[in-house]
Amino acid sequence: MIFCISPNPALDHTLVVPSFKQGTVLRAQSALFATGGKGPNVARAAQILGAKTRSFCFLGGRTGKHVADLAQQEALEGHWTWIDGETRTCVIVADDGTGEATVINEPGPRVTEADWSRFNQIALDTIMDASDVCFSGSLPPGSPVEMFVKLVEATRDAGKRVWVDTSGAPLHASLPISGITIKINGDEAGEILGKTVDTPELAVAAALEFQDRGTGKVVITLGKDGAVLVDAANHWWAKPPVITVKDAVGSGDSFLAGIVTATANEYSADIALKHAVAAGAANATTVGGGDFPIETFKQILAETMLYAL
Repeated sequence: MIFCISPNPALDHTLVVPSFKQGTVLRAQSALFATGGKGPNVARAAQILGAKTRSFCFLGGRTGKHVADLAQQEALEGHWTWIDGETRTCVIVADDGTGEATVINEPGPRVTEADWSRFNQIALDTIMDASDVCFSGSLPPGSPVEMFVKLVEATRDAGKRVWVDTSGAPLHASLPISGITIKINGDEAGEILGKTVDTPELAVAAALEFQDRGTGKVVITLGKDGAVLVDAANHWWAKPPVITVKDAVGSGDSFLAGIVTATANEYSADIALKHAVAAGAANATTVGGGDFPIETFKQILAETMLYAL
């Protein structure tokens, strides 16, 4: 089973608006409400790929109840930590003609150290059910970063494969943690290292620099150019075929679902990277985070190229 730990989930409200323009009155072609945030997107995509998942999130208020209800309708198993405040809503305006999306993320409800203590305990109570644990997305306001780090380390110490896909303070705090995998995009890597990371070769160099600083396995995504994976033994680059993008929101989460699911199924690191790139690309061909036809994934997987660098 794959655990998806996402402290700051959302009610995702996606509007498909062809020829979207700012500063005018527009009509949406369609609207979609879904349990959102990076962790639920990972769970949704992983289940499409055949995995069993369990999500762990803070939820609060009427919006939180709506999120829990939507998760139940999708058969997304969730162990929720209920808090004061209101779960955030994120608005996604997708122009499926251009493939561009405008995303407005609310900050989320404020949480306390006591909330985090309950959250960590709920996750650790059943940690032995998991083979892999994904930590995804931002932390809600008020979150003590050390509580996040404590959960990451406790999960690793329980013998689980740990995957971290976050940003800002929790990312910086996770980089020195040994024995885990960091998933990061080229822009984020470049910002941390103070250099451009926009080619496979530069991504490998960046990953090696992170490892020199104590980071374990590193995966760096490069959008349409795929992703690289650097571990102790190999440097791999996987590149997807050219696709027609409708909505790329959730592609990074689908990528994470692909690599984790393949790893849990005992594929080698290079093949797991191919699965990740194919899942991320498949997500971009449809509207909705972490949601794509399995046949699209299989077709893209067959056309995804793999190189040793």
